[in-house]
Parts: sequence; C-alpha cells; structure tokens
Amino acid sequence: GAAFYQYIERNYKGVKSTPWEGGQYGFVRDPTDTVGGVVYSRFHEGIDIRPLHRDAHGEPLDEVRAIADGRVVHVNSVAGYSNYGRYIVIEHHWSGSNYYSLYGHLSSIAVQPGDTLKRGQRIAVMGYTGTGLNRERAHLHLELNLMLSREFDSWYNAFFRNDPNHNGIYNGMNLAGLDIAQLYLALHKNPSLTIPEFLGREETFYKVSVPKSRHFELPKLYPWMLDTGGRNEKSSWEISFAQSGVPLRIESSDKSMTQPELSYVKKSSVDYSNLTRDIVSGHGANGHLTDYGRQLMRLLIWPD
Repeated sequence: GAAFYQYIERNYKGVKSTPWEGGQYGFVRDPTDTVGGVVYSRFHEGIDIRPLHRDAHGEPLDEVRAIADGRVVHVNSVAGYSNYGRYIVIEHHWSGSNYYSLYGHLSSIAVQPGDTLKRGQRIAVMGYTGTGLNRERAHLHLELNLMLSREFDSWYNAFFRNDPNHNGIYNGMNLAGLDIAQLYLALHKNPSLTIPEFLGREETFYKVSVPKSRHFELPKLYPWMLDTGGRNEKSSWEISFAQSGVPLRIESSDKSMTQPELSYVKKSSVDYSNLTRDIVSGHGANGHLTDYGRQLMRLLIWPD
C-alpha cells in the first residue's frame, strides 16, 4: 500500500489526486473513458518503491541493493539518456535462461559493467533522475525483465534513428517486464517456484504469427516457451502474449505469411490500443496490429 509504493500525481477531469496505486505494476495510469467504462490505458512496467530515509533537505538516502546474485551488464550514468534517468541492469541466470533486473531513477551508482554481485549487495542510492520526477516523488523503479532480441540496436536504428539509443540492448523497449510484486508474493508461498511456472499462470491476451526465421531468438533465449511438437516442418511461429506484452508461449504453425500478423485477441468492446500498450488496435472482431505493433514484432525476427 501507501507505505511501500510511491504515489503518482494524477489530474483526471480537473480532479487532482496522488494515488499510490499508480506506483504498482500493470495498467495503473491514465484513466480513460471508454464504452466499457473507465480503463487505465498507460502501462507501468515495474514497481515504484518510496524512500524511507531522507536528509534535512529532503534528499532520499535509501541504499538500493541487488535483488539476487548476478552480473552488472549495463550502467547508464547520464540522467538525460533515458526516461529511467540513471539506471542499472543486472543479468541473472536462472535454470538455463537470462533475466534482467533494472533499477531506475538512481541518484548515484556504485557498480560498473562486469561486476559480479551477491543478493543484497549495495549498488546505488535512490533518487529522482529521469523524466517527470521531483524530490518529493523520489523512488526506486524496479523491473524484472525478459529480453526480446540481441539484434535490438540495428532494429532501433532502422525505425527510430532520429532519437539516439544510448543504452544498447538494455534499452527499456527491448526488455519485457513481468509482475515482480506478484512474483515475490508467489515465491513467499512457494520458494521453489520458477519464472516459467509463474508465467504459465498468465492469461494469453493476444497471439501474433511471425514468418519462420533463423533470426528468431526468443526460443533460444527462453527454450521453455517452445511447444516442441514437430516444429521444423512448419512455415511460421505463433507467439502468445500476456496483456502486459510479455511473451508466454511459442508454437509452430502452418500459416504462411511474409509479415507479422495478429492471429488472436481476447474480445473486448474497448479499443484494443487502450488494453495492449498500443500494440493491437480495433475492437470486437476487428483487431489488428498497429504500426508500432508490427515494428515490435519484426524486432523478434530482425533483420528479416
């Protein structure tokens, strides 16, 4: 609740409020009126943890520590290079796959790429660097992510070359964040729970078919996603996604295509762009990938 999450500042229809719920993971921001009622259309990919200690000037003093053993793979020490401000990415190798914890809005950083860390090791001090923050709303933005592609740099430069990427493959667009708060609650009940088991509980919200490609890295990065039934003879892949955009499953398909296309979406009267982070649009039976959705799906098989 409010003792843990940092509040956001909301102005909805002229009413100002500071709901702590906006610091949670998920669709918790930007209330929007739709035919199906009020929908929160802006997705928050991590959790915002408020400081417990401040100095006489109100500066946050809380130390940020690694959530698990791992290796520092990225440090962004220039606040203006990312919405996350100064941030750190740590790679964790768990049961054959790599996952990435991200720590954002830091004030100062105490590690560098290549450092190996133990769980609980100090890595930084909490801050308010990055977009749209002030001292009052200082917090740690924490994510736990899967990586979409190691070819991110060249894909990014093809579509967004006017906006330089300073963070390589550790740019937030290339990292799909799972619900870290729910994961911790689930681990509390069952300490041996794995991430594939945790994500196995997620509902599939949409599916996208992509042409067969030797550049399709997701099955190599996360082999547990792969449905292993006779995959090599088929002509395309169908990827199941949670509403958050986290990939859940990969199956082979007989469909043939040259471009990524939407093959399923959970029916809703609300415009899908408000429900899928603008990856799918339309409503009812008329769902389709947005231009951005198509670009993002091409990342998975880039450079094809």
